[in-house]
Amino acid sequence: MKSSNQHILLFSIIMPFLIVAVFFISVSFGTKAIQFSEIIDAIFRFDESNANHQIILSGRIPRAIAVLLVGAFLAAAGAIMQGITRNFLASPSIMGVTDGSAFFITMAFVFLPGISSFKLVLISMLGSLFGGALVFGFASVIKNGLSPVRLAIIGTVIGTFLSSFGTAIAMYHQISQTITMWYNSKVHMVNMDLVLLCAPIGLVGILLAIALSGAVTITALGEDVAVSLGQKTRVVKVLSMLSVAILTGTAVALVGKIAFVGLVVPHIIRMLMGVDYRMIIPCSAVFGAFFLSVCDLMSRYVNFPFETPIGVVTAIIGVPFFLYLIRSKGGEKYAA
Repeated sequence: MKSSNQHILLFSIIMPFLIVAVFFISVSFGTKAIQFSEIIDAIFRFDESNANHQIILSGRIPRAIAVLLVGAFLAAAGAIMQGITRNFLASPSIMGVTDGSAFFITMAFVFLPGISSFKLVLISMLGSLFGGALVFGFASVIKNGLSPVRLAIIGTVIGTFLSSFGTAIAMYHQISQTITMWYNSKVHMVNMDLVLLCAPIGLVGILLAIALSGAVTITALGEDVAVSLGQKTRVVKVLSMLSVAILTGTAVALVGKIAFVGLVVPHIIRMLMGVDYRMIIPCSAVFGAFFLSVCDLMSRYVNFPFETPIGVVTAIIGVPFFLYLIRSKGGEKYAA
């Protein structure tokens, strides 16, 4: 307990500084290096005739904020999924949640051209619910389908099907170039209006996840234990999936699909903080913001001056981590 408290204290002190540092590094460096003083001038004394000010306010700051938000949203969604399902492989990208969002966005562009950004976010959330329900529905009718590895396989297969089907429809309707941005992430094309729209919606999902964190801790002990303690497990699971849908749907609508954040970050936080989801969920959100921001920086400099998709960087980190979890934990359910 003492060690855990020390980790919490260090985390609370260090992470704000790291997030501020990575934010300013992200805004300062790019194809064109910009001085810190000019960043401050662009924020407080904006001059629209200054090209550097335009780059900062219309491109780099929205991107840096969006990456922080999406990292927080996906990490919190992954944490709540792992706790509520007691599945160490649970995450939005593996369980078909992000694929459902991207698929519904594709359908919206095909059948609802000119859709507003707000409606697109709502449709993305519905897609998250659809993708997750589809995966868990199939898993529940297959023998041992809810075991971690089999559920991951089912999620990957259904996610691949939704992605392929959505891409085929987009190609048929000649909007594949537009849809590609959502399937490969579009952090370089984020605008501040969309950031300002998505930020409060995602915050609702974060607050709901934190409000449920105590119940998630109990649920992670097992269904029988939770029921014996008087918990309404069905209500908790429904609200948890709603939180995951809000967080994932908002993240996908903002920047598109990004994998493995929701898998890797909660495990790192669990190793540092213990098994109490009252700490895991908020700390995952904070560390997820930092983690994805670092990945974004790496994506810009791996092949500088050309930009590598951020999903490639998260996959380079996430795939070995995924294989390690399968090897080390096998097919057993995660126990808190």
